[in-house]
Amino acid sequence: MKSNKKAAKIVGVLFIVAAVTAVVGLNLYNPILKGPDYLLNGSKHAKQVVLGALMELVLVVSAIGTSTTMFPILRKYNETIALWHVCFRFLEAIIITVGVISVLSLLTLSREFVAAGDHDPASFQASGIVLKAIHDWTFMLGPLFMLGINTMMYSYIFYQTKLVPRFIPILGITGATCVFVCALLVMFGVIEQISVWGGILALPVAANEMILAVWLIVKGFNETALLSLSAKSSN
Repeated sequence: MKSNKKAAKIVGVLFIVAAVTAVVGLNLYNPILKGPDYLLNGSKHAKQVVLGALMELVLVVSAIGTSTTMFPILRKYNETIALWHVCFRFLEAIIITVGVISVLSLLTLSREFVAAGDHDPASFQASGIVLKAIHDWTFMLGPLFMLGINTMMYSYIFYQTKLVPRFIPILGITGATCVFVCALLVMFGVIEQISVWGGILALPVAANEMILAVWLIVKGFNETALLSLSAKSSN
């Protein structure tokens, strides 16, 4: 039971770390991802951009940590879904890492642009557009598309097992559906990811993660449900 309580606290802390680093990292990227002068501003704010990349790498580690820490518990109910959850969380982390690489590559391009002066600015702009596009697509596929799948899987198991109060996985399933729909709407150009509707559709999954995180840190998993799962897995 002590190990389960420790695992619950670790998962809760990692969810909070992931959420904070995701927001901070995105804001730190502003000089190089926003505005028409991003190639100039990126080089001027190089340390800020690198710090943003580090924040997203912490996000990657945290995301993987939540899935691997929950795996021994989730597998007692359904090992297949638990394994899928780990695999898709790793895929989400890989996609986010590709986005980090695109931003750091854009920073290198920005430095080369400043060093080149007025020499061939069109080619720099073309390369910049491609790198920004890569980041935009990874930002949609990781934190929206894959996040929806991952949240749906662990919320389903939490709902079935009552490891946490059922209102939390219900919110998780709702949030997963909303964020998945948001990903599809962004993919087909119906809405922008950074928009009012994007924020509204992402709100339930963000609320679910924070409520779940606090619950796991303070209360942990339901001990009765854990005993039931342990008995089931041993039979």
